[in-house]
Amino acid sequence: AQCCTAAFIALFFTRFWLVSALYAAWWLIDREKPTKGGRRIHVLRNCIVWRYMRDYFPITLVKTAELDPRQNYLVGFHPHGVLSAGAFLNFCTEASGFSILFPGITPHLMMLSLWFRIPFFRDYVMSGGLIPSDKESASYVLQKPEGGNLLAIIVGGAQEALDARPGSFTLLLKNRKGFVRLAIQHGTPLVPAFSFGENDVFDQVKNPKGSWLRRIQHWLQQIMGISLPLFHARGIFQYSFGLIPYRRPICTVVGKPIPVQKKHRPSEEEVDQVHQKYLNELSKLFEKHKAKYNVPEDSHLEFI
Repeated sequence: AQCCTAAFIALFFTRFWLVSALYAAWWLIDREKPTKGGRRIHVLRNCIVWRYMRDYFPITLVKTAELDPRQNYLVGFHPHGVLSAGAFLNFCTEASGFSILFPGITPHLMMLSLWFRIPFFRDYVMSGGLIPSDKESASYVLQKPEGGNLLAIIVGGAQEALDARPGSFTLLLKNRKGFVRLAIQHGTPLVPAFSFGENDVFDQVKNPKGSWLRRIQHWLQQIMGISLPLFHARGIFQYSFGLIPYRRPICTVVGKPIPVQKKHRPSEEEVDQVHQKYLNELSKLFEKHKAKYNVPEDSHLEFI
């Protein structure tokens, strides 16, 4: 992202200044596109690079129920992990065979809005199906009358990344109800998805709640909108230390849809009821599949 910004500015001081000038004009004309479903480019979604990324960990996508292409869906993705590798590869590329598993469904993944303000980079992230994480963008996707859209939201967000470490099953979800309210307002079925192994590909410097490091991380998050977990894993030529993720499998299991009755202005009680049902279904999904992915029997989801 920083490279894109630097290149955009630097070009103004070279004989190629017209490239940045024309892009600036295009950016102005095209400024609403991210909130209108983005602009996916199927060639980039099918790029061979993503298949190498899939095979590195490896990453797989598992379907447990059919999704009707005549409906729209809102998928809650858990956990965030450090880099959300499973969410990106499964919903923003075709490396794991999304279109084969869910024919007729077009996936969209929400991402922090600030990344769509960066020249060139905004077009790159839109090419995979990423859209800004705001209500306007979400509503545009979920309002498609003929159905066939899937909106994936990493509910725990950047803050949850601060608890991402191997063996952790703590989800920042107890008081996150905006996605539930959104689903009710559009009458969109909710679909829980848990990505086993998402937290296992990086270690993180200890940052317990109340520690000076955690306080600094929260302060930076409030200022910049993104969290800064101090993560580490392996190197390119050695396995003891580095920033390359460990080669540990990630398997994203997509659960069955939870029917939601449409109501334009749901009460807090109605939101709470659907939210609790979602938590129950997510827990059931986790408990049903955890043994397949080497999760200890005594490990359970913790909602904070």
